[in-house]
Amino acid sequence: MTSLAPIAVVRNDQEAWWRDAVIYQIYPRSFADSDGDGLGDLRGITSRMDHLAALGVDAIWLSPFYPSPQVDAGYDVADYFDVAPEYGTLADFDAMVAAARAVGIRVVIDLVPNHSSDQHAWFRAALQAGPGSPERERYLFRHSPDGPPNNWGSLFGGSAWTRVQPLTGRAEDRDWWYLHLFAAEQPDFNWEHPEVREMFREFLRFWAGRGVDGFRVDVAHGLVKAPGLPDDALGEDRWRGIAVDEDGAAIPKTADNGPMFDQPGVHEIYRDWRGVLNAVRPDILLVAEAWVDPPEQMAKYVRQDEMSQAFNFDYLKSPWRAPHLRRVIDSSMDANAAVGAPTTWVLSNHDVVRHATRFGYAPGTEPDDGIGAGDPQPDAALGLRRARAATLFALGLPGSMYLFQGEELGLPEHTTMDDAARQDPAWLRTGKQTRGRDGCRVPLPWAAAGPACGFNSTGRTWLPQPEGWGAYAPAVQEKDLHSTLAMYRRAIAARREWRLGRGGVAWLEDLPESVLAFRNGEVTVVINMGDEDAVLPLTGTVLVQSWNGSMGGRLDAVTVPANTALWLAA
Repeated sequence: MTSLAPIAVVRNDQEAWWRDAVIYQIYPRSFADSDGDGLGDLRGITSRMDHLAALGVDAIWLSPFYPSPQVDAGYDVADYFDVAPEYGTLADFDAMVAAARAVGIRVVIDLVPNHSSDQHAWFRAALQAGPGSPERERYLFRHSPDGPPNNWGSLFGGSAWTRVQPLTGRAEDRDWWYLHLFAAEQPDFNWEHPEVREMFREFLRFWAGRGVDGFRVDVAHGLVKAPGLPDDALGEDRWRGIAVDEDGAAIPKTADNGPMFDQPGVHEIYRDWRGVLNAVRPDILLVAEAWVDPPEQMAKYVRQDEMSQAFNFDYLKSPWRAPHLRRVIDSSMDANAAVGAPTTWVLSNHDVVRHATRFGYAPGTEPDDGIGAGDPQPDAALGLRRARAATLFALGLPGSMYLFQGEELGLPEHTTMDDAARQDPAWLRTGKQTRGRDGCRVPLPWAAAGPACGFNSTGRTWLPQPEGWGAYAPAVQEKDLHSTLAMYRRAIAARREWRLGRGGVAWLEDLPESVLAFRNGEVTVVINMGDEDAVLPLTGTVLVQSWNGSMGGRLDAVTVPANTALWLAA
């Protein structure tokens, strides 16, 4: 039996709420729609607070709800200090926060600092003001008569540069370009500009003043670009990635490398933000969305004077292989321990194929860019079985767990969506070569039948729901003691009771290669990632298991079925 390295740095945030929190991501457009227009909204979230309370989560994290043209589902922000009319009002936001507070749930919101919408007042002023103006200094405009200023590619496909002249119609804008790492409607800020830095300080103060408990920082590794904007090894093919193993075989990409990412200057920004938030409330969460490798590099973002946490994308991208998963856990926890930070665990979010579908493919062939009707389809039953096991295993690890809306229902990806219904900008910008992220963003089912399966009362939905969606509804699963929802509730409650989020990992050795087991305090957490049952010489009482079947009673030997997990109390 081996233990991970002890924490090397003792920090003064040991009692912070986020160190062991279970945080539930809400994608507002798809959670619940109160007015029937086909888009979820803040009142819809408030109306479902009882579901979140019964689930037992500590906090909710909302994807963007700000005014936006919705080119990239709200990640193109036109006004950082208001609520989009289709989502409600600032009063609706305040009411939602109050409702969450009333049931003991904290609120985290998205912060999108790398870029704004091209409809933001600053960018409109920059276009109007013309070359060389102070207004243009807030963004990254460059003059280049011979084509784009460098070879950078957008992560949504195509060049990362767009010509200015077609937008303004003025001759003086000929040969001027602006940078956008994502859609052309998402121009990148110039983070060397003091007004950009001050605007986001005000953003933090404004929303923290409305009771927000934390901020998830979008593209946290992308704000600062390399001096001189040198060419990138990937060029316009950046969206494809270059992740290959030693034999040249493709592997899931877990990092964004190149001159536009992970530059040293980002850390100065986050140290500044930490100071701003500490002046409000020291326990306000900052969590980084940063696709950075190796783990030691990611750990730089979670030093005590910077971020609180960073998403563990190595864990999210880990294939269904036990040795690989153990290496990821060890490396993640060791790197974070070196700076005294907790580790996060996540399996799904609004940018990736849902894990109930991803695990329905053979290990190493998990889809990364969306799934369409003409693509190979997953084994849905196997995917859900593995997904339940993966979630139960992750909830047994110390640190913080992030859930994506609907995973507690066992929702799969919508893998047969009509391509005509797709709205992800990556679909069109890559020439329809990547399906994009719409499949994981489908509006949730709240009822077994009726309009939009209870998403609203009109049946309108901004993305189509697949057939049979109502079978996953909470109203259906409430009646089944072995449902996915029931398992999530039991596991989250037991995690809190046994303080697993504040514990540690002591691996059990001499197990079959497909089996991982560790002790966390008085609880043994086991997962069998193989295709054969495993009989293990473990003793204890079953607290939670991922498969349907009887529970309870003292066991002197444990049979763990294939593709399942369980917790045993000593």
